[in-house]
Amino acid sequence: VDENRADMPWEFSEENKTRADGIIECYPTGHQQAAAIPLLDLAQRQHGGWLPLAAMNYVAGYLDMAPMRIYEVTTFYTMFNRTPVGKYHIQICTTTPCMLRDSGSIVEACKKNLGIGLGETTKDKLFTLCEVECLGACVNAPMMQINDAYYEDLNEKDTHEILNDLREGRTPLPGSRIDRFASEPVTGLTSLIEPPTGPGFGCRDDL
Repeated sequence: VDENRADMPWEFSEENKTRADGIIECYPTGHQQAAAIPLLDLAQRQHGGWLPLAAMNYVAGYLDMAPMRIYEVTTFYTMFNRTPVGKYHIQICTTTPCMLRDSGSIVEACKKNLGIGLGETTKDKLFTLCEVECLGACVNAPMMQINDAYYEDLNEKDTHEILNDLREGRTPLPGSRIDRFASEPVTGLTSLIEPPTGPGFGCRDDL
C-alpha cells in the first residue's frame, strides 16, 4: 500500500495534539510558523520515522502555512525522511574527523553485519543504513547515530556488538565505548584539574 499520498487520512494523536499545542505556545502570537520543525519532527516520530505527503499537509494546515513551505523545510533538513526507514535508523558520519579515525571500517562492519549497502533497509524492516555528514561528535570519532542515540569511539568489534544487541532486543548503552566522560581527552584532563577558587580570588584586599 502506497502511504506517500496526499489523500491518505492523517492527523496527530490526541497526545501529540497536546504536545503540538504546547510547542506552538512557545512562540509569539502570529509566529506559529516557527514551530514547523518541531511539529514535523513530532509527525515523523508518530509515523514510524518518515514523513508522507499527508503528514506534511496536515502540519501545514495545523500551522496555517502553505504546503509548499512545509515541503521546503522537509526536503532541506536531512533529519526528515521522505521514504520509510527501519526501526533502527543507522547514520554513520564519514566527514573528515571521522574519516581520519577510520569511519570506513565502521561502514564496512555495518554492511557485513546487516547484509545491506548504504541507503538500504533490511528485508525485516529492522535496520536502515545511511552515510551522513558531520553529526557534531568529532572529538569522539568515529561515531554513528542510531535513532536518537550516539555511539562514539567505535571500532569494528563495538559496531557488531551494538547491532547484535539491537537485533536481539537489547538496548546498548549510548555514548563512548572507551569509558570516556563526555568529550574529555583520552589521555586525561589537562586543565580544570583543581577545585575552583572562591569569590574574590586575585582581587585587591581593599576591594
